[in-house]
Order: sequence, then structure tokens, then C-alpha cells
Amino acid sequence: MYVIVGWIAVQIAFGHSGQQADRTGALHEIGATPVGSFLLWLLVIGFIGMALWQLSEAVYGSPGSGEHKAAERLAALGRMVIYAVFAYGVLDYALGTGQPQSSDKQSVDLTATLLKYPGGQVLVVVIGLVLIGGGIYLAFQAWREKFRRDVALGQMRPAIRRVVEWLGKFGGMARGAVFVTAGVFLVVAAVEAGPQQAKGADSALRALAATPGGPWLLVLVAIGLIMFGLFSCCQAKWERL
Repeated sequence: MYVIVGWIAVQIAFGHSGQQADRTGALHEIGATPVGSFLLWLLVIGFIGMALWQLSEAVYGSPGSGEHKAAERLAALGRMVIYAVFAYGVLDYALGTGQPQSSDKQSVDLTATLLKYPGGQVLVVVIGLVLIGGGIYLAFQAWREKFRRDVALGQMRPAIRRVVEWLGKFGGMARGAVFVTAGVFLVVAAVEAGPQQAKGADSALRALAATPGGPWLLVLVAIGLIMFGLFSCCQAKWERL
């Protein structure tokens, strides 16, 4: 999914794609291929597998979990919910009974709903700050190469290990940058009380093209997302279980 979203973002940077650079756009891209139906069902199985894996870590703990064991189990439970929602959305799309909502629409709808209630503005700011903090944390963890504890690097040949380290480091930083950008838009939406200011992954990526760096900053982050997708494939092979 990260590889496809990254590829869509590269095309957007050069004005060659009308797809959304998020999970919805990726599903449309996959569904349009000759083997789209098969791949969609493969994604359903994959997301269910990810949800069950995170559930097992929430119940039994993850490898090497130490003093922050309770926090790691809680984080695993949160990831389980996210993957279960993804699995349901892809299943709905694979069955042809529904269309997945874009990340932009989800962000706008959620922000608009929260702003209707007393204290909603503060809550949206908090959510935005959590996204910003989470993005910075993910980027920092990637820069410090914390993924080493989860991947059996010793089983790889030296050349492959160096490639995996680069993929994990710069791919993780790019993923963090997307979270930070989306969080900034949420904070702006709350401060200005304008739900339309809230952005999902697609608009957060497109916003990078509007910076002084132009489309090249978007290309850089898009390549990073592709790298993270490739790192995830490597992690699936060499995950320390």
C-alpha cells in the first residue's frame, strides 16, 4: 500500500495522476488491474492477518518488550483496531458493496462533527498535536534506526543489510513527515474553526508541492514512502518473532 501511495504521489508531483495519494487511491489503482479482484482479496487477508498479529502482541506482549510493556501492549491494541477498520473497508470494496472514503473526507467529516460540540475545538487541537508528536516520534525513531530491534539484520548478507537499513531509516522519516503535515492542518482547522482546513494523507502530500521546494519535496517524500513500503516487505521476511 505504501509503495502504491508513493507512486501515485510521484505522478501527482508531475501532474500525471488524478488519483488520491492515500489508501482509497491505492485501492482504485489495484482494482483497475487485470488481477485487481484477486489482489483486493489478498489485501483483505493481509489486513486481517495484521490485526490478529497486533492482537496477539496486545495479549502476549511483543518480542523484547521491557519496562514499557503496558504501553506497548496498548499501542498494539490501537494498531489492531486500525488494521481491523482497514480490513473491513477493503472487504466492503472487494465485495462491491461500498466505496472507501478518502482520507480527506474522513478528516473533514470528523473535524466538522467534533467542532459542533463544546470543547470540540480543543479536542481537534489535541488530536492534531498528537499526530504531529507521533510523526516526529516516528521520524526520530527511524533516524535512530530503532527498527533494528525488530528486524533480524544478522541473518542478511552485508549488502542486503545496508539496503534494508537505508529503506527503514529514510522510509520511516518520510512516513513521519506525512503524519506531521496532516497534524498541522488539523490544528489550523481547529484554530480557524474551519473543518475544510482539515486534510488527510492526500492533501497533506499535495501541500508539500506548494512549499518553496516545489514538487521536488513531494517527490522526495513520495520516494520515502515507496522505500518504507519496500522496508515493510523486508520486515515481513526478517521480522524478529
